[in-house]
Amino acid sequence: MSSPASAPPAPSNLPRIVAASLIGTTIEWYDFFLYGSAAALVFNKLFFPDSDPLVGTLLSFLTYAVGFAARPLGALVFGHYGDRLGRKKLLVLSLLMMGGATFAIGLLPTHATVGSAAPVLLTTLRLIQGFALGGEWGGAVLLVSEHGDARRRGFWASWPQTGAPAGQLLATGVLSLLTALLSDDAFGSWGWRIPFLLSGVLVMVGLWIRLSVDESPVFKEALRRAETRRAEKPEKLPLVSVLRHHWKDVLVAMGARMAENISYYVITAFILVYATTSAGVSKQTALNTVLIASAVHFAVIPAWGALSDRVGRRPVYLLGAAGVGLWMFPFFWLVDTGSFGYLLLAVTVGLVLHGAMYAPQAAFFAEMFATRMRYSGASIGAQFASVAAGAPAPLIATALLADYGSSTPIALYVIAAAVLTLIAVGMAQETRHRDLAEVEPRDGDPTEANPAARAGTV
Repeated sequence: MSSPASAPPAPSNLPRIVAASLIGTTIEWYDFFLYGSAAALVFNKLFFPDSDPLVGTLLSFLTYAVGFAARPLGALVFGHYGDRLGRKKLLVLSLLMMGGATFAIGLLPTHATVGSAAPVLLTTLRLIQGFALGGEWGGAVLLVSEHGDARRRGFWASWPQTGAPAGQLLATGVLSLLTALLSDDAFGSWGWRIPFLLSGVLVMVGLWIRLSVDESPVFKEALRRAETRRAEKPEKLPLVSVLRHHWKDVLVAMGARMAENISYYVITAFILVYATTSAGVSKQTALNTVLIASAVHFAVIPAWGALSDRVGRRPVYLLGAAGVGLWMFPFFWLVDTGSFGYLLLAVTVGLVLHGAMYAPQAAFFAEMFATRMRYSGASIGAQFASVAAGAPAPLIATALLADYGSSTPIALYVIAAAVLTLIAVGMAQETRHRDLAEVEPRDGDPTEANPAARAGTV
């Protein structure tokens, strides 16, 4: 018999919960990827015009990386309050912060208008974006994971993950449409602002849906138990509990993110620079390639998530990490041909393999941590890794291209990340059969777990 905390929601409620998480993550990633695409295409000219083109691109990607630096802080703050107050409240706040910062970027004056203040303002808004996204991911995947049951958790929890390709698809699609309709001068003058201003409309839609869902039953039951215990023993801060009981899981999550994060930003962000500067591909062709490949990426993520329910999180994740590492040299060889068909094949296969890591990641990370420290643990593991992985990936790849004029060191960089991920995930325990209401801390502290767990199977 299921405990009240672990009972799955009615079938009619789960799709609404999934939709609330998905639309929020889609908007958040739309905002984040829009900045990355604009950094590769126009920000080097608008905010760093005194530099030569490649140096300007490096500086533009540096502001892109700054957003990642704020993500661990967002993970700490949102994780703390998400474990104390609930997932839903913090998800609403993250959406407002992310959407507001993106809308403000669309209103920014450029270097030609306010000089050096322009990149400073741009960087400040990028920090706000990163802070909000650092808190968004953990809450969104937990809201779905904690509402569902273990049997199909990998499938349902993978849907918020599709917010990444959906956001990429939306951001790239809007940019591609604008570059097709507008001249280069018009796009560089005012057209680039339109996608950022559209974020305001999207946020209103996201808020309407996100406010309509309830807090997860697993969290509400854990909160009830915590309130009962407080009279007898003060509750530890979630961060302290994570570092005490789940530090190994945090390291596994960070290692698992290395290949997933680095490969994604090389395939989707850096490729816009590499294809247009080294392979002689037009900006429109490069954008269309990422657009089509992102649609395929969106479609395969739930399939990989469902497979992880059948064979386990680890086998699917390991397949993706190994596949991405093996694909890197063929990836650049295909891009170097300058052919649209080969370029599309390179990016699509890369994103399909990436999906094998990204799909089971939500359930995998959620299943590692006890409920009252789950938001903190999953967010810290995911977002601290992003500082070393996704943040510098386009910057490092661009610098390697500038120094060596070859794709070989870039491919080796991604392969090294794949090896790290294979080691980390290979050392992890399989988690797919765990009941989230019964996950205990590593040392079995009875004050942190469901009493049912002590007679359970975790």
